[in-house]
Amino acid sequence: MTSLTLSPALGRLAGGAIAALMIVFAVVEIVRHARGRAGDETIGSCVRRTLVCLIAALMMLTPSVVSSTTSRAVNATDVVVAVDVTGSMAVSDAQYGSDETITRLDAARRAVDDLTNLYADASFAAMRFGASGTLDVPLTPDAPAIRNWAATLAPEATSVSSGSSLDAPLDSLVSTLKQMRDLHPDDAIVLYVITDGEQTSARTRRTFSTLRSYLTDAFTVGVGSTEGGRIPRIADGVSAQDSNGQSDQQWVTDPDTGQPGISRMDEGNLKDIADEMGGSYLPVSAAKTMKDGLSAKASTQWKITSTAKSRTRTTPVVWPLAIVMALLLAWEAGAQIVLSRRLI
Repeated sequence: MTSLTLSPALGRLAGGAIAALMIVFAVVEIVRHARGRAGDETIGSCVRRTLVCLIAALMMLTPSVVSSTTSRAVNATDVVVAVDVTGSMAVSDAQYGSDETITRLDAARRAVDDLTNLYADASFAAMRFGASGTLDVPLTPDAPAIRNWAATLAPEATSVSSGSSLDAPLDSLVSTLKQMRDLHPDDAIVLYVITDGEQTSARTRRTFSTLRSYLTDAFTVGVGSTEGGRIPRIADGVSAQDSNGQSDQQWVTDPDTGQPGISRMDEGNLKDIADEMGGSYLPVSAAKTMKDGLSAKASTQWKITSTAKSRTRTTPVVWPLAIVMALLLAWEAGAQIVLSRRLI
């Protein structure tokens, strides 16, 4: 629906004042001509100059077309999964829905599989982090691609490990989540950080609170046990499964004792990070799986219109008046040229 209105481009005060002044000029022109005080001015010249003043006044008031539009917000869920692949994730002290003991990374893989089933109609983005964070799968509705990605995850080689730093994915998460929020402002964005929570780097961990403004909900998912286990030494190009199957398995040693180091899940760090993101901590174990961590804030709809917003748009329409004004001024200039030649 469209309608006409006056919307002074210079503001109602300034635009109204200039328009009133031009109307006064038009009245003065008519009165001067009627009283014979305009010299040899013709009726055509009087009409022309009066029209110039009136059109200028109308242009100052800025005639505009007001159109109404209705936009519909799309309410969908985007799930971001960040999985820890540091060497400690190769420790075999995790359980996931059964009494079977598996590596922490295996538990993470199963958690990712469950997430893709829990959010059947969502879009997913996936990243891994070790020495640094890497976005491996940009946002996609292809859930099988996320499951395939999880199946290929392997702990980073011991030779490239420089100590676990839980804020390694932070920079990638900030840029990824910001882009998602900018592109999909009405979506629910849920983040799952799957890790053992161990921080061995001497560097102070940065806060995850910078992610809050982009997130609808967040979880830290703890894999492993507080009792911990020995960390297998992972050679370049060798997976954790292949390494664990070797009879001469070597272990990462503690430089202080010279004995195999023990890695333990740190629930304190996991709870702190969840609190910083405004989310929840979820440990997985023989009794708990990702089914206990479904976000209550996630959308239950997929690309379904849920909110209608009416907006009005005002578009100035002064170009027809500008054309008429240009023609009148050209006429006035031509008349002045003719008059000047007669006086020569």
